Formats: sequence, C-alpha cells, structure tokens
Amino acid sequence: MELEMSKKKIMFLETRPQFLLLTPVCVSVGFAAAVYEGYFNGLHLVLALIGALLAHISVNVLNDYFDYKRGTDLLTVKTPFSGGSGFLPQGLVKPEDAFKLGFGSLIIGLIIGAYFIYNYPVLLPIVALAAFLIYAYTPLLTKVGITEVFPGLGFGPLMVIGAYITQLPVGSFHISPTAILASVPAGILVSNLLFLNEIPDYDADLKTGRKHGVILLGKKRSSRAYVLFLALAYASIVIPVILNLLPLYALLGLATIPIAVKASKGVLKNFDQTDKLVPSLGQNVLVVLATPALVTIGFLIAAI
Repeated sequence: MELEMSKKKIMFLETRPQFLLLTPVCVSVGFAAAVYEGYFNGLHLVLALIGALLAHISVNVLNDYFDYKRGTDLLTVKTPFSGGSGFLPQGLVKPEDAFKLGFGSLIIGLIIGAYFIYNYPVLLPIVALAAFLIYAYTPLLTKVGITEVFPGLGFGPLMVIGAYITQLPVGSFHISPTAILASVPAGILVSNLLFLNEIPDYDADLKTGRKHGVILLGKKRSSRAYVLFLALAYASIVIPVILNLLPLYALLGLATIPIAVKASKGVLKNFDQTDKLVPSLGQNVLVVLATPALVTIGFLIAAI
C-alpha cells in the first residue's frame, strides 16, 4: 500500500505541479477581460481551467518523455526551474507510464475542448492548434530554431483568448480586441521564460539536436535578448493603455518591474554560470506569474 502511494506521488510530481500555477494565471487574464466586458459563465470557467490544466500537464510530461528518449535529460544540468523532472533518468518513472500520463491528459483535455467547440465553433482552430503544439513541441518544434514562440503562443493568445470565448453567450463568434491585446504580455513573458530556462540547458540541447534561440544567439547575446523581451512585455501593457485599448488599471502589471530589473542584472552578469544564474531564474518565474495576475486584478477593478 505504501509503495503504491509512493508511485502515485511520483507520478503526480512528474506533472511538475510547481509550474502548473501558470495555467490559472493565464486563464484568469481571459476570464477577467470577459468580466470587464460584462460576460461571466461560472461552469465554463471551471471546465476551461480543468481543460487548460490537463493541457499543461500533458505538455510537461510529454516533454520529459521525448527529451528522455532523445537523450537530452541524461545530459542536462538540472536546476529548480529547468531540466525537467529528472524522474525518468533516475528510473523512478517508466517511459511508457510517462507517455500514458501525458497522452491521456491530452485526450481528456480534448474531450473538454470538444464540448466547448460544440458550443463555440470559433474555438475549433484554437483547440486544434493547441493540441498540435502540445504533442509536437518536443519531438518536432524544438528543432525549428524559434522554439520559444510556441509556448508563448499556447499560454498567451490560445489560452487567454480561449478562456475569454468560454465566458461569452453560447454560440457567440465575437472575439474582442481587448482579449487579443491582453494575451500579448502573457505570451511574451512565457516565451521569455522558456528562453531564459534554455540557457542552463545549452550544452545538453546542442548535443542532442535541439535548435532554439539560445543556441542560435549564444549565451551572452541571449542574456541581452532576455532583457529586451522583458521590456517588450511591459511595453505591450503600456501602449494599449495609452491608446485607450486596455483599462488604466492594467498598468498594475508594471508593479513587477523592480523584480524584472533585478533578474535582468543577474542574467547579464551570470549567463555563463548556472549556479549563480538560479536566483535570476526564480525571479523571472515570479515576474511571469505576477505580471498577468496583476493585469487580471486591473481588469476586475475596472469592471467594478
């Protein structure tokens, strides 16, 4: 019985639950944009969150599975924020069990997606593209040189706009410019999260055939690009507010700038020293989670 509980705990930890908080944060942005415009559907919010969490679990576990099969995780220097769960290389999780968990989560998520497609046909391309990105990310899309774009697309526009649509009256085909603009900062920040986390994985990824922005630019130029992308994320909040396309309270998202500045200084200084880079990785995670959360709060205040 104790062994069975231990196996269940390990499989739970294989989903990397510490990173799943990103999903409700991104879903909340789309939800809050809908509330700001006068829409709310509690049941659909719960279903959308469950479906999005299953999608996130799927991509986490399948990423571990495909990286293990490729040999990447056998070479990666693991940090608290990068390098996968580490359970497959340690033999704590069988590859076939990881695949079943990842693929099964995807299928259940797609069943929820099918329900939403039935009620909102406009969601069909969003759900279909999300499913493709989840399954193809590690075995295919990590070889195209712009890997970071795809997680940003998934957690930004697809998740935020998808969550927004689920709050609309059934059958609606309306997609607000507000929801589209609100998805941009989240998308940039998530792409930048993957971009920064690839720096410690540089050597292992290079040896096993991955092709992403850090490999194309090198570590030093990547550290500068990281800072630039952070600036673009904040600009994507400020500019729409100035143009009256997002509510003034969305500027609450700028409250994370001091943390972003601290992270940037650490990345520029320690890009080639993984042990010293770890604090900046943690600070960046805080920026990625807190900034969209604060934008969400801004939408809700504006709605009131």
